[in-house]
Amino acid sequence: MDIPTRPDTQARAAAAPAAAATRSSLSIAIAGSGGSGVMTAGTLLLDAAARAGLYGLMVRTSGPQIRGGEAAALLRLGHEPMESLDDRFDLLLAIDWLNVHRFADEIPLHPDGLVIGGAEGDPVPPVFLASGARALSLPLKKMAKAVPGSWINMLALGLTGALAGLAADALEAALRHSWKRSESALDANLKALRAGMDAAADIGGFPRLARPRELPTQPPRPRWQISGNEAAGFGAVRGGIRFVAAYPITPATELLEWMAPALAQVGGSLLQAEDELASINMVIGASYGGVPALTATSGPGLALMTESIGLAVASEVPIVVVDVMRGGPSTGIPAKSEQSDLSYAVSGLHGDAPRLVLAPRSISDCLDTTAWAVELAEALQAPAIVLSDQFMGQSRAIIDRPASEPVAPRRLTAAAHTPDYKRYRDTPSGVSPMAIPGTPGVEYTADGLEHSESALPSSQAHDHRLQLDKRARKLMLHDYGSRWADIDGAGARAIITFGSASGPVGEAVRRARQSGVQVRLLVLRLLAPLQAAAFDLALAGVEQVMVVEQNHGAQLLRYLRGMLDLPGRPTGFNRPGPLPLRPAELCAVITAWSGHSTLQGEPA
Repeated sequence: MDIPTRPDTQARAAAAPAAAATRSSLSIAIAGSGGSGVMTAGTLLLDAAARAGLYGLMVRTSGPQIRGGEAAALLRLGHEPMESLDDRFDLLLAIDWLNVHRFADEIPLHPDGLVIGGAEGDPVPPVFLASGARALSLPLKKMAKAVPGSWINMLALGLTGALAGLAADALEAALRHSWKRSESALDANLKALRAGMDAAADIGGFPRLARPRELPTQPPRPRWQISGNEAAGFGAVRGGIRFVAAYPITPATELLEWMAPALAQVGGSLLQAEDELASINMVIGASYGGVPALTATSGPGLALMTESIGLAVASEVPIVVVDVMRGGPSTGIPAKSEQSDLSYAVSGLHGDAPRLVLAPRSISDCLDTTAWAVELAEALQAPAIVLSDQFMGQSRAIIDRPASEPVAPRRLTAAAHTPDYKRYRDTPSGVSPMAIPGTPGVEYTADGLEHSESALPSSQAHDHRLQLDKRARKLMLHDYGSRWADIDGAGARAIITFGSASGPVGEAVRRARQSGVQVRLLVLRLLAPLQAAAFDLALAGVEQVMVVEQNHGAQLLRYLRGMLDLPGRPTGFNRPGPLPLRPAELCAVITAWSGHSTLQGEPA
């Protein structure tokens, strides 16, 4: 649903004390134990920010358990689209302190930041005060009990929203829009919301959001509040997906939950399979039958699907697999983000099995890139793997409403009684017409055995070589246009990155440029097949390359080194999750690298 926006977002912020610092963006963390409603409060705060004309990002973080236990909503609000958390937080509000110390590394505070504890006499863990942030104790539970029928997280919403400078009408509208319960309960929680705002009025010296340099001369475009999983699901539906089979897995489950009702609205369907093997095989069967199909999973599920993805390669059946990556190996860290499935996605199938691998660069790009993956899979009759991750998938952002585009129908289907029909005919493009089962006169068998052009199983060297060449050629000869990467800037040094690392890397590059560092930025969207000729053009004049990624083994750097002739001696900055990459640390790395030919401690 579109969220209305207002040009004037600073009605309350303008009333902040003159001594308060200004920020280009504000960062707020709301934390508490299970059942305290911190995620609801964070989501409503993001909604209110959108209604006030701001952009924003909310990242979910939780403990090692998937449900229950401690949790925190990490928000960043500002006048420009947000693709990364900031380096430090201005405010930490803890509804209670039960195990919140586990997030100390994820919630670094500004020296002039503020920590608000939720109980009198309940001390703030010292780790949150190490930066010099000041502590304030408020009896949140007592304040909530003073309003019968209210929830403590609505008090927290009013408190944080007012400190962020959001007007009362934006906060109240967000609460009213989300409310599904009785009117009496709504009234109680509106009172709690206002009580939180009143409490914020007594807190001085909190940073305020700086006004934009240029006020808009036209009304802003309608905005959406959306998660990466929801955006990927919408992109899949927009791209033409009409069947989904999948087995729930963190952090991809929300994508499936969103798609189930969405598919029903467009005549499609979603089936929860008994496991990942069943789901990938159902998807292949649906696509073979003529219905564009998708499954979504995370790293452990992708590993289980490997043999069947190879079947889709050999039988040239288009499918889309969305892998919402998480920390690994094995069960790993289900609720934390890491870009550690790259090597498996580009190289993890049996035999020579060319496939498409794409990676959205942001929450909003999850929509466009997933739709593009459907388009490419259908056009090239090949499996496409979309590498999202927990950071994008489970985070929410305020984005401009995307433009509407028509759904591309399945291409190159064989007509009935096509003379001399051969399903795997060796065409110049490598793509041959795909017959829909039941079409008279063009029946064929699709399986995992190597085959001749007419689909008959064959172990002949000639047939094997011909089909290998055909499957590779159709991916390599396709014109992917300019969407394979986003390229920005100039200079003799270039940074290459992908996926959710793109947000902090992009912000770090902008900061480095303000310090006089000239650096080019390449954000990859198409990871396989790599576009060697396009790379050469994009890196023309570049003498040194650095690859930035969030995994332990420098997987992208090693992949690019093995596939391309990169200029100079390529180096990299990589570290695993669960901590997100921060713009300040990356800016320091880039600035230091600009004066030295290599980084200290680079991967082997």
